[in-house]
Amino acid sequence: MNEDFNDYLPNGEIAPDRWVSATHLFDQGDPGSAAGAPREESDFERWERAQARFEAKDFIGAARLLAAIVAASPQPSAPRLLLARAYYHSAQLRSAEEQLRELIDRNPVEHYAHLLLGRTLERQGRQEEAARWLRMAAAFSGGNAAA
Repeated sequence: MNEDFNDYLPNGEIAPDRWVSATHLFDQGDPGSAAGAPREESDFERWERAQARFEAKDFIGAARLLAAIVAASPQPSAPRLLLARAYYHSAQLRSAEEQLRELIDRNPVEHYAHLLLGRTLERQGRQEEAARWLRMAAAFSGGNAAA
């Protein structure tokens, strides 16, 4: 069912998605499969686990789960944006940039994607390119570009 059920964080604490996974311990296998076969985890369950990992600041674990969700269902914006954020917070800046550019191509007025792309480019030392995205984010949100 879930290979990460017994995952522990580097500091020894139990992984944040353990309880999300535990809610399905006694689920029956798929009715059409062999008796006792484990039930396939749904995208929604992976989404719950990814959110739990992100909230617990396990950004690499969240990114791993979110990448699978985005690959399986590339249209929804929320998983792609959370994936970009997980990449950003785990310093996978090229991957964050790639996801944010894809998100902006799909939804050009998503101000948070513009903001995060600007911050991602800043962290890569690309200040001039970042300024453009930060100005657009401010314009879309009605805020100040300097803020």
